[in-house]
Amino acid sequence: MRIVLLLFSILISIESYAQSVVDKDYESLQIKAIYDEVLTNGQCYKWLEYLCEFAGPRLSGSPSAAAAVEYTRQILDTLGLDSVWLQPCVVPHWVRGEKEQARIVNSKMIGTQELRVVALGNSIGTGPNGVTAEVVEVKSIEELQNMSDADVKGKIVFYNRPMDVTLPNTFHAYGRAVDQRGAGPVEAAKKGAVAAIVRSMTTGLDDVPHTGATRVDPDGHNIPSVAVSTNDAEILSRVLRNETVSVHIRTTCKMLAPVTSYNVIGQIKGSERPDEIILIGGHLDAWDLGQGAHDDGAGCVQSMEVLRALKATDYKPRRTIRCVLFMNEENGLAGATTYARISNERGEFHLAAIESDAGGFIPRGFTCSAIQGLQEQYLKSIASWWDVMAGNDLYLQPGGSGADINALKSQGGILFGLRPDTQRYFDYHHTADDRIEMVNARELKMGAAAMTSLVYMLDKFIERVN
Repeated sequence: MRIVLLLFSILISIESYAQSVVDKDYESLQIKAIYDEVLTNGQCYKWLEYLCEFAGPRLSGSPSAAAAVEYTRQILDTLGLDSVWLQPCVVPHWVRGEKEQARIVNSKMIGTQELRVVALGNSIGTGPNGVTAEVVEVKSIEELQNMSDADVKGKIVFYNRPMDVTLPNTFHAYGRAVDQRGAGPVEAAKKGAVAAIVRSMTTGLDDVPHTGATRVDPDGHNIPSVAVSTNDAEILSRVLRNETVSVHIRTTCKMLAPVTSYNVIGQIKGSERPDEIILIGGHLDAWDLGQGAHDDGAGCVQSMEVLRALKATDYKPRRTIRCVLFMNEENGLAGATTYARISNERGEFHLAAIESDAGGFIPRGFTCSAIQGLQEQYLKSIASWWDVMAGNDLYLQPGGSGADINALKSQGGILFGLRPDTQRYFDYHHTADDRIEMVNARELKMGAAAMTSLVYMLDKFIERVN
């Protein structure tokens, strides 16, 4: 009996070893077939073009967002998936109103000069008559907090800390500067400021203002807030060094009642382990100034392309491959919060999740994260086959994944973020210039092919760790 058990144990060990060994030559051919399919027959650029031109700006709660939901649902419905559905979520409905106005008033140096500004998302408006007040410039929230309330009360706070151009990764520079946009207006309001002006989040000097969300304070410390172009921020700062300056701002933006919108979901059910989910996704909503081509129409159509390419190459996944187009990432994360809550209530397990929300530029690699203690085990497993992916010049390193999938980390899987080249992203991010003509079709497809390849390899070779 012991001999039988010993032989059985040996056979199991041999089988497990065989399953863990990757035939890298074979898998490289499979990855090449995926790239060939996407680069030759990929539909993602065509889908993005329609999404941008006909749905247009897709701020949550808007008619354009509703049109985008219906369009992407219909496209997923044509791919021969096992299921496609809409997941309701209640989203904020902020509207920009009339074109914003701002100007330096009667400066001794330059007279009256218009400033190029846009309201920050979620901001309240000034009312029809606008606000005119003296400006105080600060470089950080900490600098503001160290000032006396008397030096701020009744004034407009101007946050003017540039993104650090010396950082090679522009997302790192963004992360170090964006607090002044997200939290700065509320902190200024707490000290009695009547409005806030924030330098646009970009590494360049240009005339294009960048919008983005600012925090809503439930205690009522909310003031009209605008972003100013970096060129005009330089002008305003230069004048402030020489004289006291007043600025007039007029905005009519406001928050309307929340509305119901939807996450758009489609999936291929796994043939062996359907309860283990590999998710790919992006966020369907976009700011209302441009077309949301890079942010994040690109990520949405790349995720849809993953499913199309798997079907086109006749791959039968072991796990369930699910595409989720999240609603309301830009000013609330309502779609992501709803998705994670429902997933947890259903006891789902996401073995892996991949988000593309960094633009449709040429892919450089992926960053990944997991619960502390699990990440090292997942990375050890992935290291055994990553050189197959690296054959397409893709790196893998620890780091963030994506705002829409971050809440899934608690389920114990591993999260990834697609990382394209970062240098041009913040030229277009949250601006009127984020349009389809700024997206290169081949670069977009290369990102989709990289995501599809990672899904394929994860599905075949990664195992859940505890």
